[in-house]
Amino acid sequence: MAYSKEVVERFESVLENPEKHSVGRFDPNDKTVITGMVGAPACGDVMKLDMKMDGDRIADVKFKTYGCGSAIASSTMFVEMLKGKTIEEAKQIKDKDIADALQLPPIKLHCSVLAEEAIKKAIENWEPDSMMGHNNPPENGRWNWYGEAE
Repeated sequence: MAYSKEVVERFESVLENPEKHSVGRFDPNDKTVITGMVGAPACGDVMKLDMKMDGDRIADVKFKTYGCGSAIASSTMFVEMLKGKTIEEAKQIKDKDIADALQLPPIKLHCSVLAEEAIKKAIENWEPDSMMGHNNPPENGRWNWYGEAE
C-alpha cells in the first residue's frame, strides 16, 4: 500500500509545523467551543475535533489525532473543509469527500470515516441557544474509547 502524494505532504507538513494545521485545542472553559471525540479500537486511531462557533458558523477549528499518516491527513483536510462553514454546510461533509481529496487507498478509508464521525459528534453537542458547557468534560471526568462520557 502506498500513500498518495497529498497524504505524505500533509503528514510531513504537520510534523514540521503543527500550528499551521490547527493542531491543538481551545480553552476547555470556552462555552463557544463544541467537541467531538471518536476512536476506532480496531486500528487505534483517535480523533478529537474542537470547533469554535460564532452563532451557527464555524469560526475556527483545532484537532488532535493519534494515528497513522492517513488519519492525521484526514484531520487536516476536515479543518480546511470546516472553517467558515455553517453547521448545515458541515453536515454535508462526507467521508467520501475527504477520501477523494486525499486519494486514500481502500485499506485506509476508515480514516476518512473517523473524520466524518468526529464532525457528527461535535455537531451533536451544538445547541445554538445556549452554547453552555459543551466543551467541558463529563461529570466524572472520563471519556471512553469512543469519545462518550462513561
